[in-house]
Amino acid sequence: MKPSQEFLEQGISQQNLKRASCATVVTLAYQSLGVVYGDLSTSPLYVYKTTFSGKLTLLENDEEIYGVLSFIFWTFTLIALFKYIFIVMSADDNGEGGTFALYSLLCRHARLSILPNQQATDEKLSAYATDGSVDTWQSSALKALFEKNPRICKVLLIFVLLGTCMAIGDGVLTPTISVLSAVSGVQLKIKGLHENYVILISCAILVGLFSIQHHGTHRVAFMFAPIVTAWLLCIGSIGVYNIFKWNPHIFNALSPVYMLKFFRSTGIPGWVSLGGVVLSITGVEAMFADLGHFTSLSIKVAFTCLVYPCLVLAYMGEAAFLSKHHEDIQRSFYKAIPEPVFWPVFIVATFAAVVGSQAVISATFSIIGQCCALNCFPAVKIVHTSSKVYGQIYIPEVNWILMCLCLAVTIGLRDTNMMGHAYGLAVTTVMFVTTCLMALVMIVVWKRKLIYVVAFLVVFGSVELLYISACVYKVPEGGWIPLALSLIFMAIMYIWNYGTMKKHDFDVENKVSVNRIVALGPSLGMVRVPGIGLVYTNLVTGVPAIFGHFVTNLPAFHQVLVFVCVKSVQVPHVNENERLLISRVSLKEYGMFRCIVRYGYKDLQQENHDFENRLVSEIVQFVETEEEVAPTATTEECAGDSDIEVFHASGPTLKNSNKENTKRSLLEIQVAESGTDNLLLKDESLEILKAKESGVAYIIGHSYAKAKKSSSILKKFAINVVFSFLSKNCREPEVVLNVPHTSLLEVSMIYYV
Repeated sequence: MKPSQEFLEQGISQQNLKRASCATVVTLAYQSLGVVYGDLSTSPLYVYKTTFSGKLTLLENDEEIYGVLSFIFWTFTLIALFKYIFIVMSADDNGEGGTFALYSLLCRHARLSILPNQQATDEKLSAYATDGSVDTWQSSALKALFEKNPRICKVLLIFVLLGTCMAIGDGVLTPTISVLSAVSGVQLKIKGLHENYVILISCAILVGLFSIQHHGTHRVAFMFAPIVTAWLLCIGSIGVYNIFKWNPHIFNALSPVYMLKFFRSTGIPGWVSLGGVVLSITGVEAMFADLGHFTSLSIKVAFTCLVYPCLVLAYMGEAAFLSKHHEDIQRSFYKAIPEPVFWPVFIVATFAAVVGSQAVISATFSIIGQCCALNCFPAVKIVHTSSKVYGQIYIPEVNWILMCLCLAVTIGLRDTNMMGHAYGLAVTTVMFVTTCLMALVMIVVWKRKLIYVVAFLVVFGSVELLYISACVYKVPEGGWIPLALSLIFMAIMYIWNYGTMKKHDFDVENKVSVNRIVALGPSLGMVRVPGIGLVYTNLVTGVPAIFGHFVTNLPAFHQVLVFVCVKSVQVPHVNENERLLISRVSLKEYGMFRCIVRYGYKDLQQENHDFENRLVSEIVQFVETEEEVAPTATTEECAGDSDIEVFHASGPTLKNSNKENTKRSLLEIQVAESGTDNLLLKDESLEILKAKESGVAYIIGHSYAKAKKSSSILKKFAINVVFSFLSKNCREPEVVLNVPHTSLLEVSMIYYV
């Protein structure tokens, strides 16, 4: 329940409600400082250092300093403030942000679904709702283009995966450059400290950072928020001090004229140095990616009221110091700190660097979780770390892989300038992907006029392409790292998605007829045994080939058979009362049902131990009400293989295994729903309850995908080697679904795709 609803139900006045809402926003804004803005706030540690690490040199007239500051200010203002805070943050998907959130919006509005098994009933979900406005000619033309050209849809998917993989690369590069930049400042005071000790200290801090991730975002936010707040106030105050002490005229650099002067005086070296300037906006993507952890308003309040002014003052103060101390460019941040407060600021800077890594680590967990739900990443263990705030997750496997990669980059490169070159390419690529997807959302979802979309692309896309071009020039000097990481992750994601879709196509092509299986009963000696059998399948209609394989080798199945399909829908969350869809398979006397369990891409796909009781309760309710749902169902409909009489299950859960208590509880349900006192359970309902008492068995297919002999060498390598390796090393379906091992029956089968 939302806070506003709670206060209204308690009869609190509207004025107090506004105060409570303001308090909630302020609290969330404070928490967001420790999770969202850690990376962005630590950028001053290395921006100027990386910008002037190449052939760009400082001249006596300070035009380079003024030009770089002008670029930093306007880039920060245009991208962080105008693009993300004012525009992109408004394109959330039911409160969720990130690359896949934008893609999910496009999929729902333009039929770009990458998920199989999508049904018309999914569009009735409350979270699926579209605005219903009339399409413009631009949106209609774009939708028609996607529908007629499936290859364009695949290209768009690869483009989205590129941005996603670059964002994951941020999770590797942010901790390394932030922590190493902060720790290296100690060499100013301890002259004889060897570089190896700096690397060792940085690695120890990184290990400690990843070791506390299992506590969850909520606890980490309360631990880290005071540190980021203190850090921002420190650098903002030091910036003001440096401005008035060294160069009060530094405010003149805010004029965009100095950007033109910068290019005119520096030429190609100035253009290449922009790869360092772009580091000033590292972490702005985290504002959008971590949107599900907080609220849009709280993130905007934190940025505009504290983050933006403090960072602008910090950059201006450092530029003022550099204008009088050209020789200190590689140590400008720590050199600009007044001597009496050096050690306190150094300690806060080190802690802030650790916090800076938290933003992208949290965002990486969210991205991987979405990829798993959308069949773009192998199944991993996803732990929800907060019972109050949904969407805050921890992924152990990803956490330790990120830690190992961070340690490898820290020990391998040992140079923050090279890390900065790599970091800049990853950041700018993610931003450009977001800009392109946002343009499509403006046309298809918001239905804006083409002139506004073109203006958005020209203003923001041109700026980002300028920075990408500068970062590409630095590929040999460290920029190859995010490219290599992205290619590896993209290969994993695309092959996993490709193999999963091929397995689904095999299931669709080889599904069997229920009537044929039942007709084979006498010849095979097939019998119906007591109990309920839950057959897990990827199909929403028809009988899977895995079940035909099962009954051919073991000609017996349960008295009540339920085909359970667990699937994802392209919405972030599915309400509990919309989770299950119950339908009947074939004739009534066969005792076969289908249950479709629907999850959003941010939901935890795991049912608790009470799933059996809830499922039986919903099936009984379906049986009791099916005549009311479909009173005109014909014999032809019942004799087919398709499912009939779909029922949106939303009833309460059974809690008693005793037959009489169960019967009484179901009668209470019916009395409550119908308002009558004279109700009796049907014979079929009693048979289902009796079968429940005999036990529930879970039948799960353990399929192995192999490429056909006629397949190309590339496809054989992708399916037989890569996809097979990923399948063997990901989490098994029964583990993901929390199936009890005592009731589990696995059926192995080879899929030739």
